[in-house]
Order: sequence, then structure tokens, then C-alpha cells
Amino acid sequence: MTTPITSIPSTITTAPPDASTVASVQDQSQLSSQQFLQLLVAQLKYQDPSNPVDNSTLMNETATLNQISTMQQLSQASTSQMQAEQQQTAASMVGRTVTYLDSSGATQSGYVSAATISGTSPTLTVGGQVVGLSQVQQVIAPSTA
Repeated sequence: MTTPITSIPSTITTAPPDASTVASVQDQSQLSSQQFLQLLVAQLKYQDPSNPVDNSTLMNETATLNQISTMQQLSQASTSQMQAEQQQTAASMVGRTVTYLDSSGATQSGYVSAATISGTSPTLTVGGQVVGLSQVQQVIAPSTA
């Protein structure tokens, strides 16, 4: 004989997992050169022997991989150069008077006493205020009196 179930809950609720148990998700939308080569080898390994991959297609895929790798290297070099130029610009503003937009959008002027070049974007210290390099609108050279 079986025992009947007297009540069945209509909903089951559970607490969401805490942040320490959730794995981080990585961006997999772009293929690395290593992954590309693995796919290319797999394609050659499992190709139809009666209809092999054309040599020109293989060379085009290899050339494409080389172009992508070169563009990634150029992009990284360009980003590094731009950061170095911003750091140089910020350092050259020390000792000068600048006009900048404050957080409320008002135009302010002051003497640049320091430049901070660490982090993603250089900042200037103007009259005790931290000013982003992109907020500077005018730089006035020190007077030579």
C-alpha cells in the first residue's frame, strides 16, 4: 500500500547564491590566435579526403590570422603611446595657469601645482582641486618678468 501525499507545495523558493559561489564570466566573443590555430588544425584533420581544403583558402586564413595579430599589436602600441603623450602633457602643465571646467560646468582658473600620472588618465592639482586633463580648456605660460 502506498501512502498518499497530503500536501504539495505550489512553489519552491531558494535564496540566490552569494557572490563567492558565482563564477566570473569571461568574454569569449573574440578568438585568440591560439584558438584560431586549433580550429585550423581541426579543420585540416577532419576534412573530407575526397574534397580537401584548397591551398589558397588555407593561405588566406593564415594571412588573416597574421593581419589580426598585427592589428592587435598596433592597437596596443597606439594605446601605450597615447598614454605616454597624456602623461607628458600633464607633466608639462606643472607651474602654469590653466582654465578648466569644474564638476558643475563652470569655468575656473588656477595654478597647476602637481600632476598625477598614475592610473588610466593623468590628473592635475589646481588650487587644491583635482582636475582631469580632459577638463583643461586653456594653458597660460608663466610670465617671464
